[in-house]
Amino acid sequence: MNVPANATLLIETNIQMRQKLNLITLGVDDFEKSLNFYEKGLGWKKSDKSMDELALFPLGGITLALYPKQELADDTTLKFQPGEFSGLTLSYNAKSEQEVDEVLNTVAKLGATIIKNAQKVFWGGYSGYFKDLDGHLFEVAYNPFWELDENDNLKL
Repeated sequence: MNVPANATLLIETNIQMRQKLNLITLGVDDFEKSLNFYEKGLGWKKSDKSMDELALFPLGGITLALYPKQELADDTTLKFQPGEFSGLTLSYNAKSEQEVDEVLNTVAKLGATIIKNAQKVFWGGYSGYFKDLDGHLFEVAYNPFWELDENDNLKL
């Protein structure tokens, strides 16, 4: 179906995709180095379902996967093309401004690049950004207007 770029497309179907994401996969250059960053540096626990070149970290309802970047590109049939900003961030919601500072200090010691130091932000919170060892962009934020439940999930 060819649709002009400026056209509004409304399609009604009997099939709906559930409003749910289960897995975020990060393509990594050096699997062992990235695994050490998350597992030993951040102290995240890897699932026993992980394999030789696939690390799975359960994050309470969603799973973060690490997988060699070239193999991920091959699987998608696309060529990896690095850029400064992909338009995607992963966010960690902290419980305080102090925790934001602590996380950013920790990841910097582990070799991450601080992109934006933590600071008060326009929406009333406190946040900063870092890139992990493979350039994936993470926000570390404290939002005084959002509540976390007993499992640290956002209550929206």
